Amino acid sequence: MGIGEVIGQLFIIFAVAKLAGEVFQRLGQPPVIGELLAGILIGPHALGWIGGPGGALVGLFHDPALAQEALGLVLHVLAELGAIFLLFFVGLETRLSDLLRVGARAATVAVAGVVLPFLAGAALMLALGHPTLEAAFVGTALVATSVGITARVLGDLGYLNSLEARIILGAAVVDDILGMIALAIVTGIGAAGQVALLPVATTAALALAFTAFVAFAGTRVVRRFSCHLARLHIRNAPFVVAVTVCLGLAVLADVIGLAAIIGAFLAGLAFAETREQYALEHQTLPVYELLVPMFFVITGASVDWRLFLDGSLLGLALVVTALAIATKAVGCGLGAWGLGLRSMAIVGVGMAPRGEVGLIVASIGQGTGALPPQLFSVVVVMSVLTTLVVPPLLPLLFRGHAAPAPSTPLSADDPALAAVQDGRLPDL
Repeated sequence: MGIGEVIGQLFIIFAVAKLAGEVFQRLGQPPVIGELLAGILIGPHALGWIGGPGGALVGLFHDPALAQEALGLVLHVLAELGAIFLLFFVGLETRLSDLLRVGARAATVAVAGVVLPFLAGAALMLALGHPTLEAAFVGTALVATSVGITARVLGDLGYLNSLEARIILGAAVVDDILGMIALAIVTGIGAAGQVALLPVATTAALALAFTAFVAFAGTRVVRRFSCHLARLHIRNAPFVVAVTVCLGLAVLADVIGLAAIIGAFLAGLAFAETREQYALEHQTLPVYELLVPMFFVITGASVDWRLFLDGSLLGLALVVTALAIATKAVGCGLGAWGLGLRSMAIVGVGMAPRGEVGLIVASIGQGTGALPPQLFSVVVVMSVLTTLVVPPLLPLLFRGHAAPAPSTPLSADDPALAAVQDGRLPDL
C-alpha cells in the first residue's frame, strides 16, 4: 500500500541520517554535514531512494504527478516539523534575559547583515546588465539567514550558551523580520510594478508586535502559571502544554508572514523559564533526535547536484556565493565590533547560511516570473553552498575557545522541583 511506501522512505531517511551523522562525528566533523550530503546522495536527483513515488503510491493516486506532489508534501511537512523542534529546543536553551543583554548588539548585527548583502547582490546583478527586479530578488535572497544550520552546529559543539550564540539567535529574529519586509517589497514590485506601502507596513507591524508580545508577555505568563502545570491530569502535562504552545505559535508566525521556526523559538524562549522545574529539554530530546536529522536529510535531498555541472552558470553561482558569504561575514562581523576578532568571525560566519530560506525566496521569484531559470539556478547553488560551507568552519573558529558551562536541570529528587510539583514556589 501507499502508506507502507511512505513509511519505508521515512525509515531510509532516519537510518541514513543516523549512519551519516555517526560517520562524520567519528571524522571529527559536525553530524549535520553528513546528513546534508547523505540527503543529496539518496535524493531523487541521485540514487533516488527517497523523494520519488513508487508503484504503490502511483496506483493509489492514479497519477504520477499527484503521487509526486503528495509524497513531496509529506516530506516537506516532516522537514518543517524537524526545523520547528530544532528551534524550540534552541529556545529552551536560551533565556530572554540573556537575549536582552545582547539586544542592541544583535539588532546591529542583523541590520548590517541585511543591508550589505542586499546592496552588494543587487549591485552585482545591475552591473552584469540584469533588470532592476531581477537584481532586487537576488539581493533579497542574499539577505536570508537559515539559523537552523548554525543552531544545530552550536548545539552539537556545546556552545548554545555562549555570547556569540545569543547574538546570532537574537540577530536571526530581527533578520527574519527585515528579510520578510524586503521580500514583501520586491514581490509587490513584481506583481504591480510599484510598492504598496500600507500592506508592507501592516505586515511589518504585525511581525514586530507578535515577536515582542510573545517574548515579553508570554515569558511572564509562563513564569507565573507554570507551577500549576504539574496539577493537570494529562501525563507529562508540562511537556504537552509546551509542545502545544510551540506548534500554535509556529502557525501564528506563519500566518503573519514570519518563518514558523521563529514562533517555535519564541515558544522555547518562554518555556526556558520552567526548564529547571520540568526538565523540558530532557523530555524534548527524543523528539529532537527523531525529527531534526530527518530535516537535514530531506533538505539535502531537494538539491539537484546536476546544477553544479553547468559551467555556464557555475561561474556566476560561485561569484554570488562568495559575495553572499563575504557580505554576511563582514556586515554581521562588524556588528559584533569590540568583541574580538574571533567572536566577530563566529558571528559573521554563523549568520552566513541561506539554506531553505534562500530556496524559498528563489521559488517565489520564479513563481512571479521575476527570476529567469538561470538566475533561479544561481540562487539555488548559492543557498546550497552557503549551507555546506558553514558547518565545518564554525568548529575551526571555536577551537580553543572555552565552552560555557551548560545549565543543569533539577534532578527528580531535588527539593525545589518537589516544591514546584506540589504547587509551592521554591525560595529564590
